[in-house]
Amino acid sequence: MVRLLAARRRNILWVAALAHRLSGLALAIFLPLHFLALGLAIDGEARLESFLRWTDWPIVKLAEAGLILLLVLHFLGGLRILMIENANWVSGQSKLAIAGAGLSMVAAFAFLARIF
Repeated sequence: MVRLLAARRRNILWVAALAHRLSGLALAIFLPLHFLALGLAIDGEARLESFLRWTDWPIVKLAEAGLILLLVLHFLGGLRILMIENANWVSGQSKLAIAGAGLSMVAAFAFLARIF
């Protein structure tokens, strides 16, 4: 039983499913922070301006790139699930899961290149 579980965890599709779930959790944690930032705009210009100055820090820019990575990973993982459920798609999943991870990284690096 333990060997079977260990073998499954080495499968790229298991890793893709895990990445989809973890990216969804991370995005769910980020969402209240996003609403807080939007709420600052309602509180007044000074508080929003203070927050926007904070977002110019390099570590925040790096976190934004991580957010882009999570968004693209979650989006592509969701598309993969939709294809499996609605199109009875089985062949070629591993290659497309790897391509999706690569596309996510390219999007994050492109975002980083644009802001720095």
